[in-house]
Amino acid sequence: MLMLLRKADKLMSALNHIIVFFGSIALMSAAIILSYSVISRGIFHEANDWQDEAALFCLVGVTFLCSSYVQERRGHIGISAIESLLPHGVNKVRAIVIDIISCIFFIFFSIKAWDLTKEAWVDGQVTNSTWAPSLWIPYSMMFVGTALLAFQIFLQIFVRKTFERDVVSGGH
Repeated sequence: MLMLLRKADKLMSALNHIIVFFGSIALMSAAIILSYSVISRGIFHEANDWQDEAALFCLVGVTFLCSSYVQERRGHIGISAIESLLPHGVNKVRAIVIDIISCIFFIFFSIKAWDLTKEAWVDGQVTNSTWAPSLWIPYSMMFVGTALLAFQIFLQIFVRKTFERDVVSGGH
């Protein structure tokens, strides 16, 4: 069973790297879209109704879809005050308990995001702007991102990895 989980962890790691690559492109796209928006409003006095939402959709996608990569690297912001006070054995148990609670939370979150996605798709929900893109797009990114994050946390409960600390920031 552990061997299967390790293989799943390797596959998940490869998927995370692919998603981060496309997430980087989406982040650059959001920056370009917002820059264009500022320039077109300021210089050309053009009304633009699509730029803010397009950039927002890119940022929602990056935030949710890349969260499993951040979790895999344990790159999230953590409060280490308690960690430094507890003995090593207690810290290991604390980390596992927190991972279990987090996994349950993100499973619940992904189920709710799926409900939103399905509802937006069936009802044809769109945003309130004149551009009116479909709301199933960001909701589906929320669903996929939180489902991947829940699976990543599930894997790390059983497959513990260590990464080198960042030299500049100490890892966080």
